[in-house]
Amino acid sequence: MNLFDFAIESEMDKNAPLAARLRPDTLDEVVGQEHILGQGKLLRRAISADKLSSVIFYGPPGTGKTTLAHVIANTTQSVFRKINATSAGKKDMEEVVSQAKQTLAGSDKKTILFIDEIHRFNKAQQDYLLPFVEDGTIILIGATTENPYFEVNRALISRSVIFELKPLTSVDILKLIDRALYDEKKGMGVYKAEIDEEARRFLSEICEGDARAAINAIELALLTTPRADDGLIHIDIDVAQECIQKRRVRYDKGGDNHYDTISAFIKSMRGSDPDAAVYYLARMLYAGEDPIFVARRIMICAAEDVGMADPQALTVAASACLVCERVGMPEARIPLAEAAVYVATAPKSNASYMALGRAWKAVEDIEIKTVPPHLQDANYKGARDLGHGLTYKYAHDYPGHYVKQQYLPDELLGKTFFKPGVNGYENTIRKYLEFCKKLEEGDKSI
Repeated sequence: MNLFDFAIESEMDKNAPLAARLRPDTLDEVVGQEHILGQGKLLRRAISADKLSSVIFYGPPGTGKTTLAHVIANTTQSVFRKINATSAGKKDMEEVVSQAKQTLAGSDKKTILFIDEIHRFNKAQQDYLLPFVEDGTIILIGATTENPYFEVNRALISRSVIFELKPLTSVDILKLIDRALYDEKKGMGVYKAEIDEEARRFLSEICEGDARAAINAIELALLTTPRADDGLIHIDIDVAQECIQKRRVRYDKGGDNHYDTISAFIKSMRGSDPDAAVYYLARMLYAGEDPIFVARRIMICAAEDVGMADPQALTVAASACLVCERVGMPEARIPLAEAAVYVATAPKSNASYMALGRAWKAVEDIEIKTVPPHLQDANYKGARDLGHGLTYKYAHDYPGHYVKQQYLPDELLGKTFFKPGVNGYENTIRKYLEFCKKLEEGDKSI
């Protein structure tokens, strides 16, 4: 690099966005991702020892994928090259590979190639890298917001270690907000600003784990807010809301409002009001609630309040939870809304839930000596000598695939736990049990 290039790069660094200037240079400066960067974790050990193999960083925006590449560039003894898959082509990769071969031959140094948004490369572009990753000419670091198991070549994945980066916690975001405000070397400490605790907490929660969004909001607030009479720039809740372009919703994830809102959400679904259900859903997600927490509540409501009136409700709710885990926010809002509306508009019954309650009480209150002998396992050695399973009647051998026999223990004979209602599919269940009763009684009309 000549003096002219150095001057250009220095000027670019000075004018770079705050989020770029705040990027850490060492592992100790990295905030969050303790599950892969904590003491003794594989990735930390590999970077510290400069023994990194090809890796793919996968996670939502603002979680530190490029930051980790920056740290690796500063700590490794390898040559570091970076390209972006949205603008780079095969020619760019050929140039990197050619230089990597020369470097390896001339100085025995490997080249680390960081490809941002690697999922943007087509199959042919990804295939081109395979032999050079295989023979160690380059060490690949890919970054993607998409699930690499769907978007990245399988052969490339098999030669790489996948590290999932998770959204930063609100505590992590608070640390970065303070660093952005008060660090005079990398941050904007020279601006002499203060932030209200309410605004600080609001930004840490509303950004949904996206560090870049929080830092950008701080930078915008500092650059657009006039100084007060005391000479300081004061960032209050109104300024924070304006800079993040989101209104503060009164919702304390650890307080009464949190429990009040989730309670209203569940009761709205139970009460068959889809409008209220989607409103409270939107309120929680807008305020930064964990979508998985919401998904769990929908599953519970589907099982407890819809139950056997529509067994499909639990399947829909469970599928929505799975989609939330796979895609994350903001797209997770869509399957959650679908599940909430489905559960709210499904026929309702708590018969299965109440049946469990009655059975649970029976377990607590009544001592059961044994399972009826004819229901006991007859397959292990000596079981039949003990009379286990000898008189069991196989239901499919009888008309209607039903036969009367004792299933409950002796101590519970005559007890009824499950009492089906008339809503939805539960009415079908009720009719089926009535049909079984007629078979027991030998009704010739069926």
